[in-house]
Amino acid sequence: MTRPKNSLLVELPLLVWLVVVWGALWGDFGPGNLLVGLVLALLVTWVLYLPPVQLSGRFNPFQFALFAVTFVWQVAKASFEVMLIAILVGPRARNAVVGVQLRTRSDLLLTATGHTMTLIPGSLVVEVDRASGTLYFHALNVRSAQEAEDFRRSALRVEAAWIRIMGTPEELAALRAERGGGRASGTDRPDSAALSSPITASLQIVGRRRDEVPTGSPADAPGSTPTDTHEEDHP
Repeated sequence: MTRPKNSLLVELPLLVWLVVVWGALWGDFGPGNLLVGLVLALLVTWVLYLPPVQLSGRFNPFQFALFAVTFVWQVAKASFEVMLIAILVGPRARNAVVGVQLRTRSDLLLTATGHTMTLIPGSLVVEVDRASGTLYFHALNVRSAQEAEDFRRSALRVEAAWIRIMGTPEELAALRAERGGGRASGTDRPDSAALSSPITASLQIVGRRRDEVPTGSPADAPGSTPTDTHEEDHP
């Protein structure tokens, strides 16, 4: 049985990315090592019996450059915020598992969104529901339903950034229609791939006393379900 394959032009961005990852893993971007990475990338995408990664065939270099710059900044910013939480809140920090249903059903965008959120300190993907396009995150210092909702919006902003970078024309049009229709699209800037930190409690950790008990929880909020958000006490 012959399985469908993407054309070389469509898979070229994926091949380039796999070669760059190979070079980064070895810390060697010499021609010989990159050639080995290219051979392995071709084996992974063409020889191994795996479902082909469906790519959109579009890539926006400007949006990717904006994404890369803001991503580095948000990693540094979130690292500082996590340090503040560790110092000022410590073991009293209350974490949560937050479910975020994405707009896309693309495996590539689902993976890119999850990895981006995981690389920014403060959150970690713990489960993926591929059928519904839902990612479940363990989020740091999420103490209320509002903070859980803030975290969801930050994840949707990351997804929107990836859609602007390499989503399908249909996904991009739907994203713009969502913003134009007045719905909360999770973006702060129109047609921008800039990111914001998933840390939601950073502005509150200084004003709260360490022994203050938060009022309300995601599980007690009207309209919330236990499967979407679960609070837990940090050991």
